[in-house]
Amino acid sequence: MINNFDTSPITKQNWKANRTLGFLLISLSYITALIIGLIVYKNAGLSIWMNLLLADLAATFVIWVSNLLLNNASVYDPYWSVQPLVILPLLALQQGNFNLTTVLVCSTVILWGVRLTLNWASTFHGLHEQDWRYDQIKDKTGMLYPLVNLLGIQLMPTLIVYACIAPVVYMIIHASSFSLWILPGILISLLGLSLEAVADHQMQDFRSKNTGRNAIIREGLWKYSRHPNYLGEIMMWWGAFLACLAADPSAWRLGLGALLNTALFLFISIPLAEKRMAKYKNGFTEYQNQTRMLLPFAKK
Repeated sequence: MINNFDTSPITKQNWKANRTLGFLLISLSYITALIIGLIVYKNAGLSIWMNLLLADLAATFVIWVSNLLLNNASVYDPYWSVQPLVILPLLALQQGNFNLTTVLVCSTVILWGVRLTLNWASTFHGLHEQDWRYDQIKDKTGMLYPLVNLLGIQLMPTLIVYACIAPVVYMIIHASSFSLWILPGILISLLGLSLEAVADHQMQDFRSKNTGRNAIIREGLWKYSRHPNYLGEIMMWWGAFLACLAADPSAWRLGLGALLNTALFLFISIPLAEKRMAKYKNGFTEYQNQTRMLLPFAKK
């Protein structure tokens, strides 16, 4: 459940810690990004794919400027899930392709995006906090941080998510006809979405009961998988790709997005998280030896 908005007086000293003001400033940033993105899409004059990409990049640039002004790279954090929520429904409306395939696949992605965005909102405390990974990058890059911020923290995830939703965009543009063979892909996505939702709920519940940062969650899905939420995210986009592949096998190249997304977690997100946990979490090495990285099955 989302916490109540702050009602405490806003002063020069505490404005970044005011949750309500933080939401308003981030919302204003995203509304501006949407307007700029729509203008670019309408006036780019290229193919649908290129128009979408340029609009996406323009919106990302707006968010980058916003996080520089607010001195907080986590302004970008909800973009991961908001991006598909904007692109897919608007594209479907423009194309007018509302067949059963489009509705099923888009509804799955929208459900994923709404849940993930609400999860971000429930854990947002204010602009005084940002993801620890961004702090780490800032310390290491110094004066180059604004550029590294743009390329690594902003543009790379934007491009990966754009590649992830490409199979859904393809099905919308081509009005892919319904086939029972798309259902396994949709079910994989729904299973991944459910896995993420349960894992996030279990983690939030654990953190509410264990305020010390040294504790390791070893219950629920986390008893069998060190990163069940990441596994759910990986499954979400492989499912979308498999649904597209079932609708049109010639679209096999669109699996690049799911592949890049998987690589992001395997080679960047998970190693960074585990390096940090090894430093701060008591007994993490034992937990690592006893628990699988992704697949939630007991280790023998």
